[in-house]
Amino acid sequence: MSTSTPGGSRSSDDHHTPDSLLHSAPQRDVTPEDLVLAAGRDVTPKTLDWARRKLEAEGPAAIEKLLP
Repeated sequence: MSTSTPGGSRSSDDHHTPDSLLHSAPQRDVTPEDLVLAAGRDVTPKTLDWARRKLEAEGPAAIEKLLP
């Protein structure tokens, strides 16, 4: 079992994620399916209706409220 110490060296497995990969905004329009999946729900007619209403009310920013 390895332990880390302040100021200790990093293992070769440690790396950082580039900022360009940390943003949740999609490169295309947000779909109802995207919103349902981001909410952790199953894609069903009921959840798709919920997502369509949410997108109509809040626009694409609705997904930003669900993703970090």
